[in-house]
Amino acid sequence: MSASMNASALVSTNTSVAIATEVAPTLVPWLDPHNVPREDLALYIRQLEQACLAEPKSAGLRTCLGMAYAMNYEVDKSMESLETAVSIDPNSFWAQLKYGELNYRLRILNRAEEETLKALPLAANRWQLSIARKQLQDIRALKQNCVRNVEWTKSLGAPALVLSAMLLVIFVAMMW
Repeated sequence: MSASMNASALVSTNTSVAIATEVAPTLVPWLDPHNVPREDLALYIRQLEQACLAEPKSAGLRTCLGMAYAMNYEVDKSMESLETAVSIDPNSFWAQLKYGELNYRLRILNRAEEETLKALPLAANRWQLSIARKQLQDIRALKQNCVRNVEWTKSLGAPALVLSAMLLVIFVAMMW
């Protein structure tokens, strides 16, 4: 089936990500992301962009668009779309979870943990709760075992001045 049918199904039913995957699971490209041709994904993204213009208050469509952008390695657009979805509907489990997942995949682990924790109370059933808990478990394991989480809280102005002064001293010494 074509991606155009999927986008039109999303627009006509005005559903969330979960309902879209339940209604037409073979039409959603992220169910098998490794076998989606780039042309089909590009078409799907264009149709989702049009659907988002037609339904600007749909968190589900924005979430789908963010996921499609992520599959196409368009991180900035994906982040923007998922942030918009969360701001449109702060009670959307899928928007919150996928926003946390994108941060996790980008290794912004503190933010990923924070956003995934927000998704936990939004889970509507045990399945959603288990998905959010698993994501949270993966984030915490990564934080603890193999990644340093450095937060830039201090200005780099003083170290930059010291480096500049050292380079100037070396330059003057070599010229002398």
